[in-house]
Amino acid sequence: MCEAQRQAAGDADRWTERLARAYLLRVAEPPAPALVRFVAERGPVRAAALVRRGDVPDAVACETGARRELELAERDLHEAAEFGARLVIPEDDEWPAWPLLCLDVATGRGQRDVAPPLGFWVRGGGRLDAMVSDAVAVVGARAATQYGEHVAAELGYALAEAGYAVVSGAAYGIDGAAHRGTLAAGGATLAVLGCGLDAGYPAGHVSLLNRVAERGTVLTEYPPGTTPARHRFLVRNRLIAALSAGTVVVEAGRRSGARNTAATAGELGKVVMAVPGPVGSALSVGCHELIRESHATLVASAGDVLETVGKLGTVAKRGTGAGQRPTDGLDTDGLRVHDALAERTGKAPEQVATESGVPLARVRALLPKLELDGLAIPSESGWRRARSAPGRGSGGR
Repeated sequence: MCEAQRQAAGDADRWTERLARAYLLRVAEPPAPALVRFVAERGPVRAAALVRRGDVPDAVACETGARRELELAERDLHEAAEFGARLVIPEDDEWPAWPLLCLDVATGRGQRDVAPPLGFWVRGGGRLDAMVSDAVAVVGARAATQYGEHVAAELGYALAEAGYAVVSGAAYGIDGAAHRGTLAAGGATLAVLGCGLDAGYPAGHVSLLNRVAERGTVLTEYPPGTTPARHRFLVRNRLIAALSAGTVVVEAGRRSGARNTAATAGELGKVVMAVPGPVGSALSVGCHELIRESHATLVASAGDVLETVGKLGTVAKRGTGAGQRPTDGLDTDGLRVHDALAERTGKAPEQVATESGVPLARVRALLPKLELDGLAIPSESGWRRARSAPGRGSGGR
């Protein structure tokens, strides 16, 4: 078989898989854990055929029985294409498998209602996996205060400047402010919906969603024509939590969707953060409880968020406010390696490992990162500390 024939065969297989998953997304209400497990065992094409016939285990039948005769896959794909959307499936290269793995793990532990998605209906031209490789979720109250919206917009702006995508739910209040702040910085943002992409919901954010699709991504599990419903927004919260490295709650009441997202993020092993508000504000009660009960880390700025979820050197790029030092962005290993360096004499990685107590493989990985951050200099004799970066022995950190 020649290369062109192999390509054609591969395209045909992928189209068959896409049709199968479009059918499955239509006939089961997410998260449908029994169906997800069935598809993982049988493959999407075989699973779809068995669901059509009703030849499935009882648990799968409960999730698909009411809709299994709906043969709308081709129509859904066609309608999606008409408004600039596509179906991204786990068989695609851009599928964000790593971030979503936490849903598989949590489901395997017996956690309910967090099964991974069967696919995503997506608007936006960028690769989905690239967008969520560095992402932070910012969520909060719909009936937000001016304070809350200001904080959310500032967080979105600063996170975008630091190279992070911002994930939220496109709702009024905090979600919308976070999206707008990210867009104002020229960053990429991802809106996760609890309805079909064509639902025009919320009505006041249609133009915002169009801008999000231009700069980032709008996605949903729900096929075209699916209407908004409260239970669907609660279900989609697991995706907001899963697709980000951490979740920041800006304002939230004692019982709210934002607290639900935060709780889900914690259950998935993700970092949870909360912004404190005025002590008498009902919209900050949820944030204060999360902090008081040690379910969330207190954050007051994008710098705090970056210190909590950021990578080595991220914080050092924020700027040099009062009291900041070039080494403030280093984690424990990074600081130990940096402190083991000398300004005048180069040291081999083996010597640095011995003096710092950090494993050699880790030292070899950290030294080039320290160089990129302007904290270390390679030389013929080994690695030296950059003169502009004070160590503990010179009045620094």
